[in-house]
Amino acid sequence: MFERYFNKRRMSRGMEIEDSIMTVTQKEKAIMETPFKRHGLDMVWFIIVFFLGIFVARIAYLDIIKGSYYSDISKGNRIRSITVKAPRGKIIDRSGQVLANNTPSMDAIIIPNDLPTENDKRQAVVDTVASILGAETGEIKAAFEIKNKNSLDPILLKENITREQALILAGKAKELPGVLVENTAIRNYEDSNIFSSVIGYDGKITKDEMAKNPNYVMTDYIGKAALEKQYEKELRGIAGAKQVEVDSLGNVKKNLGIINPQAGSDLILNIDAGLQKKLYDSMVSVLEKTGTKTAAAVAIDPRDGGVLAMVNFPNYDNNLFARGISNAEYQEIISNKDLPLFNRVVNGEYPPGSTLKMAVASAALSEGTITPETIVNGMGGSINIGGFRFGDWKTHGPSDVRTAIAESNDIFFYSIGGGYANIQGLGMSRMKKYENLFGFGSPTGIDLPIEASGFIPDEQWKLNTLKEKWYIGNSYHASIGQGFVTTTPLQIANYTAALANGGTLFKPRIVNQIKTNDGKVVGKSPEIIRKNFISDSVMQVVREGMRKTVTDGTAQPLKTLSVEVAGKTGTAQFGNEDKTHGWFVSFAPYDNPTIAMVILAEGGGDGHSSGVPVTKEVYDYYFNRNK
Repeated sequence: MFERYFNKRRMSRGMEIEDSIMTVTQKEKAIMETPFKRHGLDMVWFIIVFFLGIFVARIAYLDIIKGSYYSDISKGNRIRSITVKAPRGKIIDRSGQVLANNTPSMDAIIIPNDLPTENDKRQAVVDTVASILGAETGEIKAAFEIKNKNSLDPILLKENITREQALILAGKAKELPGVLVENTAIRNYEDSNIFSSVIGYDGKITKDEMAKNPNYVMTDYIGKAALEKQYEKELRGIAGAKQVEVDSLGNVKKNLGIINPQAGSDLILNIDAGLQKKLYDSMVSVLEKTGTKTAAAVAIDPRDGGVLAMVNFPNYDNNLFARGISNAEYQEIISNKDLPLFNRVVNGEYPPGSTLKMAVASAALSEGTITPETIVNGMGGSINIGGFRFGDWKTHGPSDVRTAIAESNDIFFYSIGGGYANIQGLGMSRMKKYENLFGFGSPTGIDLPIEASGFIPDEQWKLNTLKEKWYIGNSYHASIGQGFVTTTPLQIANYTAALANGGTLFKPRIVNQIKTNDGKVVGKSPEIIRKNFISDSVMQVVREGMRKTVTDGTAQPLKTLSVEVAGKTGTAQFGNEDKTHGWFVSFAPYDNPTIAMVILAEGGGDGHSSGVPVTKEVYDYYFNRNK
């Protein structure tokens, strides 16, 4: 019994111990978990307090330490982006001679947003600026009258100001809110009068130009003529930007960073500067002797259409425009009746005279109207039809096509153009067909902004325009490059180049390569307009006639040159006063031509007296300068 009691007691004791063990374990577990919970909560509070402290400290820093600084900003300081102009690309001749470069310059400008709003203060700034720049008060005031008073775009007051004027404006910056000096660059053209018709010029953009180029500002320069205009996109480059902090007066308080500009691409030309200068000088000499003031000349490489030289008379100094031409200087140029700004090579339209005879001969030979052996009588120096006399410049003997080209036999070309005796003439439609193939009547596509088309008439044009039918006399005149026919000197040069190379008509190109600011060179491949439009056998006969012009015909002074030359003189009547233009076309060397050239002296008599002497001097230089 005692034992049973003891066992019962022991069992009860065991259960209590187990309960006790279980109870102690749960409590210990709870006690152990509590610090971790408290620790996590403490971390959250610590993070909140930490960031709150930073926030309070930042407020204190901005309010107490930097308070005055930001107070200034709140009173008018602004962050602005100031354009940093890109240097314009250079223009370089084929041998590396720089023809157009940049010279540092300074402009006086205004920022409309920064100008005084009170009338009296505004007038005081106008008066001071006018005094400093030596300008009329009204001129400066007009510049200040901007519709958008809040505009941040710069407005030009005066370009290319002196260093002294720039220093005075900078020294009076606080007295002249909104008036600034801007660093820029202007073009510097080497041998400006000699190359102006090729290179052109740039100048400050106008409001009309701004409307067409919205990404420009009123202080930008833009190409105005010739290559400067044609290749504006390539030459301009990409402007950079400088971020600055300015005060309420527009004064720079702090530079915040800069994005560097990218310079424009350089143009590498086909132009040979030495040849251009020689051609210019030779023409000056001949024009002085003949008393002629207006003339044009162009040389082309017949192998690829590259323009080697291009000169015009009279010419102009393109540096005047780049530096800011005065009104008096500009009026002097535009009032000149001889039009120095007019590029006669590409835009002058003239009767080509006898220089067109090779095209007419090619047409007659190709159409079978004549053969190389066909002989035409001299007719005593004239053809008489229907009471009208069509004379020659002199009486010729019987001629085949080669001799007719060499001696410039008008009777021969009357016959093959309009028909006479036993020769059925081509008629105007067929003459026009071949003249069009040689490039007449349409622009050549040269890389210049403006180019004339010239004009080749036909029977229907005369009927529609003049309400008259086409007469045989019209065909006679057209066959010797007279009448309604007009061409440009460039078209004549390109046609001569096609005769030289055997029948390939290239698109003339002044620019040979474009060199980007990262050193990459993009070549301008030769572009063929058409080729093989005249058979080799016909082309050879015509070329032999041009060679005979030098050996036995109207250009014999060229026989003494060190290279064999082929050519053709031309005399074209114009107006009602029996005045004539003097032409001469040529290419050399005869067997492997590297240059084709055209000389035109307006009202300069015949091509023999003007064009041949220039050609002789130029070829002598061109083929012997390296010896």
